[in-house]
Formats: sequence, structure tokens, C-alpha cells
Amino acid sequence: MSRHVRITHRASGEVIAEGPIGLFGITPFEGNYYIARQYLRTSRLKPNWIPGLCVYKFLYVWLDLRLPDGTREPSIGWLYWLPNPLFFFIAFRPAVPQSSPALSIQEIA
Repeated sequence: MSRHVRITHRASGEVIAEGPIGLFGITPFEGNYYIARQYLRTSRLKPNWIPGLCVYKFLYVWLDLRLPDGTREPSIGWLYWLPNPLFFFIAFRPAVPQSSPALSIQEIA
């Protein structure tokens, strides 16, 4: 049986992602979850265009969660838009940290 995970914003209850854990689903890597587009459950993750650089994964932009009531959770995730090709499984996938206090991570059946 495959493992599934649900990632929710604690304060608002907004479900960010839900799906199977694995290379083609929600991929755990280095303490983060990289989310395949079909398992993204919100359209509210928006780039804030603040760039970042990882010396071996390359360039990314930070993502804010913009909620319907106008509030914003800044830099809750990121997106590698110029990734190292050796890490194809993180390329162009929204990512969130597994240990963020702003997020609730649940394994679901």
C-alpha cells in the first residue's frame, strides 16, 4: 500500500497538496516536499519574485500563499525555475519544508 500525505496551511485550513509519496507524486528530498502539479490542491501559491540560489540545485523563487481574505503567508515555499538537471525530480515543482510551523503534514489512508 502506498503512503499518501496531505499538506495544509494551519491558520487557514487551505489544503496545499494531497497525494502519494514518491518520485511521481509528492517527493520528499532533504527535509522538503516537492509537489507534482497534479497533486497541488491550491492555486494560491504565487511567486513573490525574491530569488534564491542553492549552490548545487541552482536558482529558485520564493512562493507566498495568498489567501482569499487578502492575508498572505510569505515565503511558505519555493520553486526551482532554473534547476540542476541532475535533480530533474524537483524541477518546476512547488516545494515546502516538512518542518514548517505554518504547515500541518498528515499521512492519510
